[in-house]
Amino acid sequence: MKAVIIFFSCICSMGFLSCHAQPNPVFTHADSLRGSVGPGRAWWDVLKYDVRLTPDYKNRSISGTSSIEFRVVKPGNSMQIDLQEPMNITGITWNNTRLTFRRDGNAFFVGFPSMLNAGKSETISIDFEGKPVIAKRPPWDGGWIFTQDRLGRPWMTVACQGLGASVWMPCKDWQGDEPDNGSSLSITVPDTLVAVGNGRLKEKKINRDGTATFSWVVVNPINNYNIIPYIGKYVTWHEDYQGEKGRLDCDYWVLDYHLDSAKRQFKGVDSMLRCFEYWMGPYPFYEDGYKLVEAPHLGMEHQSAIAYGNKFREGYSGKDLSETGWGLKWDFIIVHESGHEWFGNNITSKDIADEWLHEGFTNYTETLYTGYYFGREAGNAYNFGIRKNITNKSPIIGHYGVNDGPVGTDEYYKGGNLLHTIRQVINDDSLFRRILRGLNKTFYHETVTTKQVENYISKQAKIDFSKVFDQYLRNTAIPVLEYSISTKTVRYRWTNCIAGFALPAKVNGQWIKPTEKWRELTFAQGSTPTFIVDRNLYFDVKTQ
Repeated sequence: MKAVIIFFSCICSMGFLSCHAQPNPVFTHADSLRGSVGPGRAWWDVLKYDVRLTPDYKNRSISGTSSIEFRVVKPGNSMQIDLQEPMNITGITWNNTRLTFRRDGNAFFVGFPSMLNAGKSETISIDFEGKPVIAKRPPWDGGWIFTQDRLGRPWMTVACQGLGASVWMPCKDWQGDEPDNGSSLSITVPDTLVAVGNGRLKEKKINRDGTATFSWVVVNPINNYNIIPYIGKYVTWHEDYQGEKGRLDCDYWVLDYHLDSAKRQFKGVDSMLRCFEYWMGPYPFYEDGYKLVEAPHLGMEHQSAIAYGNKFREGYSGKDLSETGWGLKWDFIIVHESGHEWFGNNITSKDIADEWLHEGFTNYTETLYTGYYFGREAGNAYNFGIRKNITNKSPIIGHYGVNDGPVGTDEYYKGGNLLHTIRQVINDDSLFRRILRGLNKTFYHETVTTKQVENYISKQAKIDFSKVFDQYLRNTAIPVLEYSISTKTVRYRWTNCIAGFALPAKVNGQWIKPTEKWRELTFAQGSTPTFIVDRNLYFDVKTQ
């Protein structure tokens, strides 16, 4: 009888890439200004954004005022404010005083007349205008979206993850500093349209000039790229969800001619919330409610106002990314983008280089959802199916301090498979669930680093996963479990891995602990040695 071999990488040739990271790219002064905490950022902490916005659909332009309340954490008088070209700042005031400022590419440096004292809270008001970058392929190649619905009516919004909120509004465009006290967004549009924002509608005001102003308020911290206006011919309805923290307001905003389709499709929200509250803890933003808002692009995780553009059908634009059939059992955008409320919005990476904390964990919520409703083996099959999308062309983690996000999509699929592997090694779903819920409780409404999350998982699991994280996050090679079979024994070891890599593996239904040195399994006389590997762990297998 021949040994049964299960190979783990769907693109086998990728499993033998070098264990080293790719060569360092060249970064510019502008990259450092955007991605680092320089002297213009280090002395102040954002407390709240209050944005007043008027878009001009005909001219593809916007204008407005962004008021920033901030706390002085140490004395300073030169402040960096980010606003990308071709947008422009036309004036800045503080305590009724006009401030001077100079432009340095996509950053402005604002001068105060004297040093501001530590411990004080201050507010500056920034007037801005211009024609923002237009999204070419939203949400991936983002910017402002000026389009029409199928009846020819204006439909506008923004998609700016990675690109940054400074593509349209003046702000401190660094993920590590969220506004502690939330934000407000007041949007003035023709009174024939409706404007939707994050959080709760505080006021709708009909103006005398044929416009209306919709004012939305968020009370929780929110990362910049999630502060988003949606403008179109929207209608809405409301539902209550009885969750772990009581009644959660669920509101849905869609184009008027899609109301019936949306009411049918959005029934999936209840099942999503039930699953995710079970696995990850209470929805993190009860105070701001939960919304789905129809958007002219596929979707985005805009906090408390999820962008939905999946055309009211199951799967990912009608496709199953796993090619197993399980991905057509649920609406990908409702599940994935809502999963970001826990990982991405509740827990936010300080540096965009650690964006896998958003995408890898949220990718894994798809596996959790599938397993919760269709059984664990269905979840396993879905996770294994998405593995074919992994390329291993570059490390998941980018370069720090230069606004360098991960390249490609491995932060999704490889990140999700890494977490599935860790779950198997922990081998206790009750503990794994406590870890996911514990992450969302320990880092509630916080910005974090990958190392913080790594250390938390290792500590709670009582397993040192540091080398595992290094292998899968910071290198491109996939470890190879190499083995050879003789008459009575099987020899095995790890190759193509970093020094000290010692991931346990499940072989023949039993856990073994391979190292970089040969180890042996001995079989009873008369039995046939086999090497059947559990496919739920992500690595390659090779026989000598």
